[in-house]
Amino acid sequence: MKEILLKINENGTGMHARPASVFVNCASRFPCEITVVKDDVVVNGKSIMGLMMLALAPGNEFKIQVEGEKEDEALEALSNIVNNDFV
Repeated sequence: MKEILLKINENGTGMHARPASVFVNCASRFPCEITVVKDDVVVNGKSIMGLMMLALAPGNEFKIQVEGEKEDEALEALSNIVNNDFV
């Protein structure tokens, strides 16, 4: 298992419906398990509702954890999406 700590851009809008769908669409391309953790809440990284439940706001830190095939590729792709404000 690998993980990375990320932060939502302070000047962004957080992870509402559109950014969550961008994240999930990317996560769904990978065969590995992807989880997102904020504080003590753990959700499936391939679930829009789960991600929205975290209520990730600008400045919030969270972890992405991946386990299985193509871990490195998944972490790189998802961290790029977050770091580029879900574009």
